[in-house]
Amino acid sequence: MARRPFQPSVGPALASNITEPLIAGHYGKPRSTLSDDFLRAGEVVQVGTAHRWPPVIPEWWFAPSRPSVVGVGRRRTFDALALLTAVERAAPADAVDVLASQLVNDLGALGSSFLIADHSGGYLAKFGGRDGGDRPTERVQIVGTPQGDVLRTQRPARYELEDRTVVYAPVTARGEAIGVIEVHFPRRIDRTGAKRVEKADDDFDWLLYEVGAAAHIFAYIVVLNRRYTDQFEWGRRSVPFRLAAEVQRRLLPDSFTCEAAQATIAGWMEPAATVAGDTFDYTFGRTTLDLSLTDAMGHGLAAALLATLVVSSLRNVRREQAGTDLASVAARANAVMNKYADPEQFVTGLLLRVDLPSGEVRAVNAGHIPCYWVRGGEVRCVHWPADPPFGMFPESSYTARVLQLRPGDRLLLVTDGMVDRNAIRVDLSAELTATTRLHPRELVQFLTRLVRDACDDQLRDDATALCLDWHGGSGPERSVASGADPTRASASLLG
Repeated sequence: MARRPFQPSVGPALASNITEPLIAGHYGKPRSTLSDDFLRAGEVVQVGTAHRWPPVIPEWWFAPSRPSVVGVGRRRTFDALALLTAVERAAPADAVDVLASQLVNDLGALGSSFLIADHSGGYLAKFGGRDGGDRPTERVQIVGTPQGDVLRTQRPARYELEDRTVVYAPVTARGEAIGVIEVHFPRRIDRTGAKRVEKADDDFDWLLYEVGAAAHIFAYIVVLNRRYTDQFEWGRRSVPFRLAAEVQRRLLPDSFTCEAAQATIAGWMEPAATVAGDTFDYTFGRTTLDLSLTDAMGHGLAAALLATLVVSSLRNVRREQAGTDLASVAARANAVMNKYADPEQFVTGLLLRVDLPSGEVRAVNAGHIPCYWVRGGEVRCVHWPADPPFGMFPESSYTARVLQLRPGDRLLLVTDGMVDRNAIRVDLSAELTATTRLHPRELVQFLTRLVRDACDDQLRDDATALCLDWHGGSGPERSVASGADPTRASASLLG
C-alpha cells in the first residue's frame, strides 16, 4: 500500500508553515508551464562525466507564494512522517543511513550522501553511509564545486552524467547552512500513477522539489541529533581542537546564522593559534533581538575560562531576569566579573538590543572598538562612547546609546583581531562596500578569511565578526524555500 503524504493535525496557520516543504506541487504556476521554466533557467549539457553550468533550477523556487497541491499520489512523494519515525527508531548516528534508505524507497534513488560544512568554512565533509564508518569518507571544497555552490546559493540543482542524474539540495534550517545532500538517480526517472508527462523536465521539476523537501526535513534531524552524537561534529573538524578551543566553541551559539522576517544575523570566528577568548551570541524574542560580541584578555585556557564567565553571566541575566534594560545587564555582568575574576582580568564587549517592530538599536560599549554601519552602499564607523570593560572597576556604570535602523541597513561588529597587526592590511570599509550583495553568512566568513590570509594563516589574535542585516519591522513572514530565503542568498560563483 502506498504511503499517504504527511498531513499534520494542527491549526491552519501552523499547518501552512509545517507542510510547505512537504506538498507535492509548485509555487503558483500551472504545471504545464514548468518545462519552459527550465529552459529559461538554463540548459544542462552533457560532456563526458563532467558537470556543466548552469544547473537547471525552476523559477518557482524563488517565488514567495505557497505551493498548490497538484499531483499528490500521481508521482512518488517523499514521506516525511516515515522518515521521522525511522530516525526515531534508529540510533542517533544512523540518521544519514535512514535518509538514504528513505530516498531509495520513496523516490527511487540509486544512493545518496550527506555533506556537512566544516568549521573552517572551506570544505564539506561527506558521509557515505554505514560502510564508511562514523568518520567522513571525503572532503569536498566549497569554492568551485557544485556542492559548494548549492550551499552558497541555497538553490537545488541537478546535473546530468553519462549514466545517471545527480541532484544536490541544501540542508538548511532558518538560514543555517548545515550542508548538502547529494542524491543519484537513473537517467530515466521512475514515476507512478496515470498522469501523462509530456516532457522529461516536468519530472525533474518534481524531483528537485521532493529532494529539496527531504533536505529541509533532514536539516532539523541534524539539529536535533547532534545533541546525542559526536558524528556530525567529527565531520565539521578539519583540524584538531585544543582544550581552550573546545571551551571557546561551547560558548558560541548552536547556529552561527539565523534568518527571521525582520533581520538576519550571522557570526564567524577564526581562532588564533593560541585561543584569545573571542565570543559572539544572539537570541530572538518576540519583539527584541539581543546580540553580544566580547573579547576576553589573554590567550589560551585562561582567556577561554574568562570568556566563559562573562558569556555565562550575560546569558544568566537575560534568561532569569527577562526585560532587564541593557545598561543593567552590562552592570550585572561587570559585578560578576569583579567578584570572580582576578583583579587584572577584564573583557571588552558590545551589547546590542534591537527593537524588532521599529528597528531601534540600543547599544552598550564596554571598552570595545567601533563597529561598521552600511546604508545605501556607504560605510561609516560608529564610535559609541566607551564605558569601562567588564571587570575593570567594581562601581562602573553603563549607558545605552541609540541608533535607528532602516530596511536594508547592515551592522558589522568585529573584535580587534580584525583590525590589529597584519589585519590592518584588510580595508574593512572598502570590502563592505564591495560585498553588499553577500548574505551575512558568506560575508563574515569572507572577511575573517581575508584577515587570516593577510596574516599568512598565523593569527596572533582571534578574528571575529558578527553581522546584522535589518529587513524591516513586523511585516509579512519571510520568504522561504527549504530552510532559507533564496532571494537574499549569495550569487553563484560558477557561472
